[in-house]
Amino acid sequence: MTTQSGHSRRRFLLAGAVTGTGLVTAAFVGNIKAGETTAPAKSGSQPGEDISPPEDLMREHGVLNRILLVYEECLRRLHGHETLDTSVVVGAAKIVRTFIEDYHEKLEEDHLFPRFEKAGKLLDLVKTLRDQHQAGRRLTEQITQLATPAVVNDAEGSRKLARAITRFSRMYRPHEAREDTVLFPALRRVVTAKEFDEMGDRFEDKEHQLFGEHGFENIVTQVAEFEKTLGIYDISQFTPKA
Repeated sequence: MTTQSGHSRRRFLLAGAVTGTGLVTAAFVGNIKAGETTAPAKSGSQPGEDISPPEDLMREHGVLNRILLVYEECLRRLHGHETLDTSVVVGAAKIVRTFIEDYHEKLEEDHLFPRFEKAGKLLDLVKTLRDQHQAGRRLTEQITQLATPAVVNDAEGSRKLARAITRFSRMYRPHEAREDTVLFPALRRVVTAKEFDEMGDRFEDKEHQLFGEHGFENIVTQVAEFEKTLGIYDISQFTPKA
């Protein structure tokens, strides 16, 4: 069963009974009369998020995008012969391995790709996406092995690490963009409404199993720490000056 809690980022039980709804409404109105301007804290009995499988996968692509920004800043430092904390590269690669490759991509390979293949839809795209998953795993292994102080301080080693990061980023930018704009929007056309709904529950259950109830939030926090270490966390710095 899917875990239901006040902090779940996906699904909350709807207040199904009229009495229950009335109690929630009365509590909210009571807060307003008392001068409170915020709604009651979320609970398992109140309306909340109902995130579809494609939106869930797109959120996880958001994590990948932030990892790519981390990689690209590391790449800039490698090209500029600037100081680079290799633990950031290793940490980012670890999240790619565990959260993106072993979890996110596994969901796609187990639950999405087979349904498109069975329906005979987007077959060329699915094949390419499968191949790129395998190529990405090889590149992640290379990045992990090369991200050491000794390699970074060696001219040839630094070039090899930069090349692996460049190839990874160059592949995954179009990879995730094509999934977000072509594959995911087409999912409803190859599954029933019941399958679509059950898929979302399976995704959440798997995430909780592998990463805990607040797994997504914890992963985002880790990525934010890498951004802070590299000095790219404050996105206002990227706003063009007038």
